[in-house]
Amino acid sequence: MYVVRPVELSDIGALESLAAVTTPGVHTLPRTRDAITAFVERSIASFAAQVDIPSEESYLFVLEDTASNEVVGTAAVHASAGSNGTYFAFRNDVIQQVSRDLNISHSVHALTLCSELTACSQLAGFNLRDRARAGIEAALLSRARLLFAALAPHRFGDRFFVPMPGVTDGEGQSPFWNALGRKFFKMDFLEAERIIGGARNRTLIVELMPHYPVYVPLLPGDAQAAMGQIHPSGQLAFKLLTEEGFEADEYVDIFDGGPILAAHKLSLRSFCGSQQRRVESASRGNGATVTYAVATSADRFRAVTVACPSCDTSDAICLPAEAQKVLGVAPGDTVICVRI
Repeated sequence: MYVVRPVELSDIGALESLAAVTTPGVHTLPRTRDAITAFVERSIASFAAQVDIPSEESYLFVLEDTASNEVVGTAAVHASAGSNGTYFAFRNDVIQQVSRDLNISHSVHALTLCSELTACSQLAGFNLRDRARAGIEAALLSRARLLFAALAPHRFGDRFFVPMPGVTDGEGQSPFWNALGRKFFKMDFLEAERIIGGARNRTLIVELMPHYPVYVPLLPGDAQAAMGQIHPSGQLAFKLLTEEGFEADEYVDIFDGGPILAAHKLSLRSFCGSQQRRVESASRGNGATVTYAVATSADRFRAVTVACPSCDTSDAICLPAEAQKVLGVAPGDTVICVRI
């Protein structure tokens, strides 16, 4: 069984090992032990904070294999993107060009630097040790942070977004960056990402990036082809997020041109499809089962997947003893569940 829980200080070594094997230019975890420690400490403080409105809180979750007690994945959610500045992205726009004299009318695809995602809640840090063989635990990891948000809605905004890693080559070079960002930053993609550290709220972005619409047809073919495309390492996350209810096409990342998925929380399954149920002990039997992600309350959050009889028409969910133990619940307690 796998469990998703808030990160602890004792997880720092495991997170350092996970970060060591991530793809250059694809930001899921900080790269140094000091930065990882700071992220963990910030998360612990965020979970402990009394929050009235979302601000600078960041919540980091880990996926733990309960059989080996190993941390095998991470996922995070930032309460308010750009809380200490402004979150920048390119918005996909269509500009209408009309010449009455020539009787010509056509549409031009353009990118406009915008800050519309500022103050939305941002999903980030999705990382699995073994993506190629990931099973249902990947869906649990992706969804658990949204179940936490559903349990504590005052900690988050009404809209969520997720930047997906864009296309890079084997050396970590981005055709989108080379065609656009490099012209203004005068440095290669990996150096720019190292300086920015994956952030999209630094003042130097608005100081250096073009303030006027960028006409996409003027970009080289490989840059146009890379826009809205996902790095292979992001395909699993993309699949899980679109199944959750996220949609692409409105925004792309200002550095690598990767798509930014967005949704109102009421469009997401973890919000509109989750149900509160009373815990009952599972009885033995071979009846039909449904797989649920089941989570406890926000103040002692744990989430697991359970195959059990459907609880759609019942006020109770039947959990096996192992799941009750991992979640720290007993018959009569209340949990939240959603179909995987």
